[in-house]
Amino acid sequence: MGATYVDVTIRNPAQPERTWTGPFLVDTGAFDSLVPRTHLEAIGLTPRGHREYTLADGRTLSLDITVAEIEFEGERVGGTVVYGDEGAEPLLGVTALESGGFEVDPREERLKRLPAVLLKRLR
Repeated sequence: MGATYVDVTIRNPAQPERTWTGPFLVDTGAFDSLVPRTHLEAIGLTPRGHREYTLADGRTLSLDITVAEIEFEGERVGGTVVYGDEGAEPLLGVTALESGGFEVDPREERLKRLPAVLLKRLR
């Protein structure tokens, strides 16, 4: 089994015509999505805060975050995007993936649409 990549467009919610599109590694081990800082700044996004993240090697980093529209496979969702270093590989995190109604098919190395997006039962 290999890695799954998908083309993703990051959109500035305040100026929807300002976008950046690129190939993202689908990372089900990452909660939030990550984009190199230069791409986020180029579309007019600014940090809205910072969050502590634990890396695979156990180190903890405080990284800037923002909110953006994340579009992939014909779906558009809102989500937290982490400011990555220059040259960092863009990552599509599990929150955006599930919000869009997708899961990973590791054998086919592609996204698979869920039959329905899960919600808690309303009474």
